[in-house]
This record gives sequence, structure tokens and C-alpha cells, in this order.
Amino acid sequence: MGCFECCIKCLGGIPYASLIATILLYAGVALFCGCGHEALSGTVTILQNYFEVVRGPIDTLDVFTMIDILKYVIYGVASAFFVYGILLMVEGFFTTGAIRDLYGDFKITTCGRCVSAWFIMLTYIFMLAWLGVTAFTSLPVFMYFNIWNMCQNTTITDGANLCLDLRQFGLVTISEERKVCTGSDKFMKMCESNELDMTFHLFICALAGAGAAVIAMVHYLMVLSANWAYVKDACRMQKYEDIKSKEEQELHDIHSTRSKERLNAYT
Repeated sequence: MGCFECCIKCLGGIPYASLIATILLYAGVALFCGCGHEALSGTVTILQNYFEVVRGPIDTLDVFTMIDILKYVIYGVASAFFVYGILLMVEGFFTTGAIRDLYGDFKITTCGRCVSAWFIMLTYIFMLAWLGVTAFTSLPVFMYFNIWNMCQNTTITDGANLCLDLRQFGLVTISEERKVCTGSDKFMKMCESNELDMTFHLFICALAGAGAAVIAMVHYLMVLSANWAYVKDACRMQKYEDIKSKEEQELHDIHSTRSKERLNAYT
């Protein structure tokens, strides 16, 4: 029974709400970073093979330089939110009943209240940031959906002579003409290649990962708000207990003083 009770106590000290949010955050960030990185690499292959876009000098800011910058941003996002998930899990552990009973109410209510408020503000900012990332990721999904839709309806667009011009998407300068038309061999090869289909579905997975990260941030906000309310109530309870203990001590001192006075008067 001793081992069983210890296991029950350990399981009772796990912050399950924070654990679920952390798993969802890690899954979303991993999906966004992994699929986004590979989708950017597929985009480079499509631009070079089918649109004949050439990488410029190192000191110029072209589409390939921006893609490289986005890849480095993905590396930073993956590292930052891995650490942030651990910090939120630690905060969740320190606001559970088992940890509170272990370290006492005073430590939890004095520092935990400030920590919870700080994490609420930071998580809210990150939620807005992930909303922006989700909106930004939807742009390549929309672009690739149009291309993929044109490839799926090649029989309908045979006589239309539609063209995909990279200048419309701002990927090249106005002076450069990089386009592929529906009736050309490059368009047919691009539609038949695996790069287009794979890159399109990778961007969809990256968009789903960004959405999962937004849901995780909302879940964290609910958990942190509940924790902040808990430590706030614990702080009020601690103040009430201190005042009550002080009043009881004063009543005890008054009673002791009166007893001594009566004893002295009797003697």
C-alpha cells in the first residue's frame, strides 16, 4: 500500500491540463517547423527547375535569400518553444496541490502569483504571434492551391492559355519575366512532378501545425488564468489565516493577563 499511495500521490501532482497543452504545442511546432522547412526546400527546387529563377549574389536580397532567412527563423522557433513548453510545464507543476503541500503555501503565493501573471502576458503575445504565422502560412497554401487546381484541370484550360507569372506574387522584380504557361512543356512537367504535389501538401501540414500551436496557446491561457486565480485565492487565505492567528494570540494573551491579575488579587 505504501508504494501504491506514493504512485497515487505522484499522479495527483501531475498538471494534466498543462501536459495536454504542452503535447499539443510540441506537436504543432514540430509539424510547422518540419513541414515548413521541407516545403521551402521544395519551393526552391520548383523555382529553379521550372521557372528558371537563378540565385543572385550573396549581398542581394532575392527570393532565395528570403527563403534561407525563413529557414533560420524556423530553427529559432523550434528551439524557443521547446524551452517555453518546459517552462510552462514547470510552472504547472509548482501550482498543483502536491507541490503546494510539499513546499508550503507561502512560497507558492508570493512568487507563483507574479510568475503566473508574467506567463499569462507572454502567452497572450505568443498567441497573437502564432495567429500572424497562421495567416502568413495560408498565403503559400493559397498560391499552391491555385497552381495545383490548374494542373488538375488541364483539359479545361487547354484553350485558355493561362500563365503563372512570379511577378504577380512579388517573388521576382518587375523587370524579370519568369512565367510558365499552361500549354508549355514546363507546365506539364511541373504538374507531373512530385515536387509540386509534395510541396503543396507540406504547406497544408505546416498550416495545420500553426493552427495547433494557436490552440495550444489558448489552452495555456486558460490553464495559466486558473493557476493565477488559485494562487490569488491562496494568498488571500494566507492573509486571513495570519490575521486569525494574530487575533487568537491576542485573545490568549488578554486571557492570560486577566488570569494573572485575578490570581494576584486573590493572594
